Amino acid sequence: MRTARFTLDPAFTVGPVDPHLFGSFVEHLGRCVYTGIHEPGHPAADADGLRTDVLDLVRELGVTAIRYPGGNFVSGYRWEDSVGPAEDRPRRLDLAWHSTETNRFGLSEYIAFLRKVGPQAEPMMAVNLGTRGVTEALELQEYANHPAGTALSDLRVAHGDKDPFGIRLWCLGNEMDGPWQTGHKTAEEYGRLAAETARAMRQQDPGVELVACGSSGRSMPTFAAWEATVLTETYDLVDHVSLHAYYEPHDGDLDSFLASAVDMETFIENVVATCDHVGAKLKSTKRINLSFDEWNVWYMTRWQERATTFTQDDWPEAPRLLEDNYSVTDAVVFGSLLIALLRHADRVKIACLAQLVNVIAPILTEPGGPAWRQTTFFPFAQASRYGRGEVLDVRVDSPTYETARYGTADLLHATAVRADDGTVTVFAVNRSRTEPLPLEIALGGLGLTSVVEHTALADADPDARNTLAEPERVTPHTVGGTTLTDGGLEAVLEPLSWNVIRLA
Repeated sequence: MRTARFTLDPAFTVGPVDPHLFGSFVEHLGRCVYTGIHEPGHPAADADGLRTDVLDLVRELGVTAIRYPGGNFVSGYRWEDSVGPAEDRPRRLDLAWHSTETNRFGLSEYIAFLRKVGPQAEPMMAVNLGTRGVTEALELQEYANHPAGTALSDLRVAHGDKDPFGIRLWCLGNEMDGPWQTGHKTAEEYGRLAAETARAMRQQDPGVELVACGSSGRSMPTFAAWEATVLTETYDLVDHVSLHAYYEPHDGDLDSFLASAVDMETFIENVVATCDHVGAKLKSTKRINLSFDEWNVWYMTRWQERATTFTQDDWPEAPRLLEDNYSVTDAVVFGSLLIALLRHADRVKIACLAQLVNVIAPILTEPGGPAWRQTTFFPFAQASRYGRGEVLDVRVDSPTYETARYGTADLLHATAVRADDGTVTVFAVNRSRTEPLPLEIALGGLGLTSVVEHTALADADPDARNTLAEPERVTPHTVGGTTLTDGGLEAVLEPLSWNVIRLA
């Protein structure tokens, strides 16, 4: 097989990695919250009912901004239901996921969870622009952030939270282009409401950072036209526009599935072009950045089949929904999606892996039982740990293969990040399901002298996965034979593998 090659040079960079690129997402969906992060009575639960075994894994995962409370759930969310004594909170029907929401875990519990994860975990709150509007957004903002001396801030203090929550990142609704969304709107309707809400929230706090809803996916019939219309209304009032994308194999086509990041990169570039086109029309010097605040591998067709089985009287509490168990193949695609985000770090400033626990998540739990890492846990944890710094411009010369969905694709998908101390980490995926891929990297002017380590996530069984019975069946392993001589690196990437090569 022909060798894949690229060159790294400190003079050619993409941009700095924003820490928010390693965000995640907690929604009141299935068991993400209840028996996921919150399970009073569990042997590992703390005084607040938070599972300390899950907290340990969330810290190890390295997540930063955590988006809450949705997702589709937010379009029926009444924030005032989620505050005050838990025993007094009302039970509500959740139309988004056909469940009953108890509100036992609410706004204060979310903030307490973040504080226990650590200072790196920043709140990212979504406001309901489906069934509610400007008034409710302002009320939530005042309750959460104003120090004291007003009705709502004093109510927070009375509820036991003296210190304000300090929520700086706000999403102006969720997927409002989707007909499935409670309160679905046209681009014109949503753009006007988002502008009014953004303007009012900035009157209360000019320092907020706001995300306008982009399209729910590149396949939406209104894609790009939606962004253009919404941004025409909101351009000077928001900082980011959102992107959402999920990937799964279709009809057993694994070759196309492995090239999913081709679509993700095209999606990002299309939205950047639309943002800049609107800015040019408005003669604005401002640049809108991107918040890829939902992304993952998700076997969505399984959910769609399950959704057809619900009956009108079936409104369970925290049912098992979307609990995909990820394989090695899924983890390699997942790692490739991370590479796509890093390769566009100049414009993608926020990204949220959807979701954090149990629901299409890197962490799985059993009620009353253990918590463990999925295969997808490892690429995210490694990228969050070693992917901080400046992204170097990587342009690969790679063998290619043909896919039914995305045409010709490179077998090698790669990026590299240079840390402040000068060390460099290469993240690389070999998309070949059968053949190893020799890799040569020319290293110009980086002053690198040694290979710190080369690890790979790969397995002879591409369907291997971590389960309750075998929670450590799949873990990264050390790869030998990677060498650095005369300013160049040589390595061999195993078939169907996610690779992390650290250089110093």
